[in-house]
Amino acid sequence: MSATTDTFARFLDLLAVTLDDHQLSGGALASRLHLSRFHFDRLVSAAAGEPPAALRRRVLLERAAYRLITTDEGVLRVALDAGYSSHEAFTRAFRRAYGQSPSRWRRQPTRFQVESPSKVHFNPPGGLRVPADRKVTAMDLLTRMVEHHVWLVAEMVGRAERLTDEVLDAPVELSVEGIDCDPTLRSLLSRLVGQLAMWDAAVHDRPYDFEIEQDESVASMRARLAVSGPGFLAEVRTILDEGRLDETFVDAVCDPPEVFTYGGMIAHVLTFAAHRRTLVCGALLDAGVTDLGAGDPMRWVAERA
Repeated sequence: MSATTDTFARFLDLLAVTLDDHQLSGGALASRLHLSRFHFDRLVSAAAGEPPAALRRRVLLERAAYRLITTDEGVLRVALDAGYSSHEAFTRAFRRAYGQSPSRWRRQPTRFQVESPSKVHFNPPGGLRVPADRKVTAMDLLTRMVEHHVWLVAEMVGRAERLTDEVLDAPVELSVEGIDCDPTLRSLLSRLVGQLAMWDAAVHDRPYDFEIEQDESVASMRARLAVSGPGFLAEVRTILDEGRLDETFVDAVCDPPEVFTYGGMIAHVLTFAAHRRTLVCGALLDAGVTDLGAGDPMRWVAERA
């Protein structure tokens, strides 16, 4: 990371926590970053394409526009919270950015982000939206979703090792028709592991014995997952890297054998796994295991591998 981009990143971190400190001057911001005002302005302007003071004013104006949309606060209150000393000053700045007065815009709002070279914008409810430092493709996202699935199943199996047979074999009750007959925590976990092993076997033209999933021990699940998890994930990565989502394979595990695409297989695994994982998370919560929550992949997927 260059000195310019490093300074810009540190400025954005500081800006996010000082938006409401309207007494904080540019010199004070520079001082907090251990820079002279001259070098601070030069480095941030080079990275952002706009001076730091202008970027800060724009973000505050975007936040004000967002509040005009989402609250019933008066325009003057919104103006003061954005650092403007009067209704008139705020109206002039708002009109320059949005082409009309705050009151009129509020009646028929458009997008609240103002075009800028830095692509840094206010991100509700109180943060900053910063451009990604690398391009993430749909294939990257799909890979991360599969990685999260394999990881989460392993975590669930690990938590299940602490539980008694009585808890593992208690019925998981549903008020609607499910996809598994008489599910229990044990059977759901075994099927999650088995699903990975089954499809890994299918794409390599190997047989799969469903009998192993009958009253399977947690230790057996862990041992099988240690093989099938990495194997399935490696296959998905290869398929995506080679652009073979539309390529077909014969699933001899089915009776009679059927033909599927690799993309369809991955979509199937993630769809049915999401249902079973949600039930497992609920059963774990009932058993007092709370650290996995609902198994939501949102933050996990957003983190860089």
